[in-house]
Amino acid sequence: MSASDIKKYAFITGATGVIGGEFARAFAERGENLFLTGRDVRKLHDLKADFSERYPSVDIKFCAADLADGESRKKLYKEAEGLIFSTLVNAAGADIQKPFSEYDEEKLTFQIRACFESAVSVCNFVIANRAEKLQIINVSSICGLQPMPNFAVYAASKGALTQFSVALWREYKGKGVNVTAVLPGSVYTRPDVVEYIRSMGFWARRAAKSPRYVVEKSIKAVRKNKKTKIIGALNATVCFFMKFLPASVKLAVIERRWRGSVKDAF
Repeated sequence: MSASDIKKYAFITGATGVIGGEFARAFAERGENLFLTGRDVRKLHDLKADFSERYPSVDIKFCAADLADGESRKKLYKEAEGLIFSTLVNAAGADIQKPFSEYDEEKLTFQIRACFESAVSVCNFVIANRAEKLQIINVSSICGLQPMPNFAVYAASKGALTQFSVALWREYKGKGVNVTAVLPGSVYTRPDVVEYIRSMGFWARRAAKSPRYVVEKSIKAVRKNKKTKIIGALNATVCFFMKFLPASVKLAVIERRWRGSVKDAF
């Protein structure tokens, strides 16, 4: 059997979320077979039923898992055993943004594992079971580009994911594996997030993007093998000029800007 005859899959984490679901839809539209995971088995079942009707030529498999839990990941990998992957999208995460003083141990470890540990683990599994060519999209955030007082855990975990992705990009350069860390700002997802963006003012609304916009820019970036991609011209401009500010100024500005801002739906 030639390499072109082997059935290949796009492995998408966080598929029951808004961004992960949009990635799944985009790859199904392109005729790619899907292996989907998320925490809610009912939502995965509904997603497969919907996609099977819309894209009958696409083979869709799924397995519910809590990626923040090592034992749950082992069961997921057992379910995916024998499959070959041409695409990985790590869209799963924990969208918790609040001061460090408001964390308990359970929420703290959950966020770090969901945002960073799980993505590293899934990358390891998929690379070991990859097709001749593999593209990896790790959904990070512009929040990971600098320390963020009041969002310290979220920013640090996203920063770690970005650095890991860039290192992986270099390790596998020229070896058939494209790796891109995509760095969106605010994205219109759940209703509570939409309201949160609206409450942050004019510039936050201007910088926010739709899930589809994020997905299309991400796919384009990984095909060009860009190691990082900031999503949105306004976000890219702000990040560029932030480089020239002293660290003490940036920390003070960020602390004032985000003081009292809390987003925690987990």
